[in-house]
Amino acid sequence: MYDQAYVDYLAHFHGTRDYFECHELLEDRWKEETPLDRQAVWVGLIQLAVAMYHYRRNNYKGASRTAQKARTILQNKKEHLQNYGLDQHKMIGFLDDLMYKLELKKPYESMNLPIIDQKLLYAVQQRCNDLGCIYGAPSPLEDTDLIHRHSRRDRSEVIEERKRQLQKRQEDRS
Repeated sequence: MYDQAYVDYLAHFHGTRDYFECHELLEDRWKEETPLDRQAVWVGLIQLAVAMYHYRRNNYKGASRTAQKARTILQNKKEHLQNYGLDQHKMIGFLDDLMYKLELKKPYESMNLPIIDQKLLYAVQQRCNDLGCIYGAPSPLEDTDLIHRHSRRDRSEVIEERKRQLQKRQEDRS
């Protein structure tokens, strides 16, 4: 019933707490479905994961800015949130709570999204088991690779692709 990328997103959000992976999973999903719609629910969920990533790294400014963008999108699309198995009112409350914590620069703490669809919740819990993690477990704050994943990932493919695109543009100009 739910897209596998979304189930994986939720499993990483609530299990591995790999918010960077959450972003990657839904970015691909969003680009498949509605790449030009920057106000899609997918984008709001991506931005939420990015906000949580920044929050855990104590980047309160980046987390606040991104959480506000996520809240704006998800508030505007709240009537669609039940289609994603989420409680629309609790989801907005979740975002308000996150923004309050960021404003006060409270230390990071893992948070769970308000999943109301029990079948979705079961699928996410099963996926957590498959990933070797526990649904709802707190983020492993000692895992520096997880916390600083964006700066430690292999970007060689991205760099090569950018070089190819630059070379192609230069050739097209000639």
